[in-house]
Amino acid sequence: MQVAKYVIADVAGAALAWTLFFLYRKAVLEPMKYGVEVPIDLDGNYFKGLFLVPLFWFGLYTAIGGYRDVFRRFRTKELGQTLLVTTIGVLVIFFVLLLDDKVPSPSYHYRSFLALFILHFGITFPLRFLITSAIVRKVHQRRIGFNTVLVGGNERALAIYQEIEAMPKSPGNRFVGFVNVNGGDQQLAGTLPRLGKWHELRQVIPQHGVEEAIIAVDSTEHEHMNRIMNELEGTGVRIKVIPDMYDILSGSVKMTSIFGTPLIEVNPEIMPAWQFSVKRVLDIVVSAIALLLLTPMLLTIAVLVRFSGPGPIFFTQERIGKHGKPFRIVKFRSMVSNAEQDGPQLSSANDPRITPIGRWLRRTRMDELPQFWNVLKGEMSLVGPRPERQHYIDAITEVAPHYRHLNKVRPGITSWGQVKFGYAENIDQMVRRLKYDILYIENMSLAVDLKILAYTVIIILKGDGK
Repeated sequence: MQVAKYVIADVAGAALAWTLFFLYRKAVLEPMKYGVEVPIDLDGNYFKGLFLVPLFWFGLYTAIGGYRDVFRRFRTKELGQTLLVTTIGVLVIFFVLLLDDKVPSPSYHYRSFLALFILHFGITFPLRFLITSAIVRKVHQRRIGFNTVLVGGNERALAIYQEIEAMPKSPGNRFVGFVNVNGGDQQLAGTLPRLGKWHELRQVIPQHGVEEAIIAVDSTEHEHMNRIMNELEGTGVRIKVIPDMYDILSGSVKMTSIFGTPLIEVNPEIMPAWQFSVKRVLDIVVSAIALLLLTPMLLTIAVLVRFSGPGPIFFTQERIGKHGKPFRIVKFRSMVSNAEQDGPQLSSANDPRITPIGRWLRRTRMDELPQFWNVLKGEMSLVGPRPERQHYIDAITEVAPHYRHLNKVRPGITSWGQVKFGYAENIDQMVRRLKYDILYIENMSLAVDLKILAYTVIIILKGDGK
């Protein structure tokens, strides 16, 4: 419902701004251009713009994350985001629709740009500000809240609970209970329901509709913190940690509200929404172009694989994708057709199951080319951690529970781990490669993706892939 309000406000605001801009051009700018009064007619161009321009603004707000987490928006963020979107949108409209106009002087362009910017921002921002203010007010009045669980029941947990509950303006936490970290942390027992122990969080979260978890464990207790964070990974809840003085002095605590409680929020966004949108657009465009341009090469490889021995040209297998969703990966077959008749097996450099043409395909990464199809379908990305089978995920998770972090993003054709480490030959190597994929997620950006793609191309050209 709240998302619909933002969409209606954006579309209606964009339509009104476009109408006023059209009238301004007819009444003020075009008489300057032609030297005579121009009749103000709502012609075909106006109606085309009335349909396409609001649609464009809706797409831009969607791409930049303007409709995400609407209950957690705040007014200063709304101002900054609306300014950014307006600047980008007006620049695009100006260069696509207005720059070709024959004008008497450059001031005509300046006036057009400024008029469109002022009209769009001046109409859209107040509408968004009113909706956001209404949401913020309901959160402060505790009419909207996020089910929250406290992880730990010690003095720190009791203190943070009392502090948040005593606030005249709620930050949005609606406490549903706490879970024990050890047997001694029972200070919250008489105040909040005890929901279980920390290792039962995956059952507690869906049962109580938990949206946020506040960890009341000393941030220097790394072992405890790691286990709890791994347990919470992939559950979709926001994770916050009560800081100590060292965390505050080191700048780890970021405040978004003057009257809020100081908490460390574990970065809920791996990458800004607009970068995710650009990454997906690049995935689609590059994959479509690659499949088109590489068609002769793909056909040649298909013929070589077909005559390399009995068996299909393509190898398909179930792999685990984003949020644990299974999909079928497509590759050129590089092994004999019955390579896994005795169950799942990892390959090695001298694996006798690899065919001669398969050995060359794996060294040059050409066996991965059909995965552009997986990327087009949205199952994979150009860059991301390599997708694994459930069998190996279970084995890796036993020794490295932090593997769950990889499920945050789409798996990729190439990755930091693949560039640095290549194909893993056993579980130990998969765990060692995991370190680079975790590093990738923690440093994810379009710039890092471009670097990984560049190094992948170098490996392909040199033919020295492991």
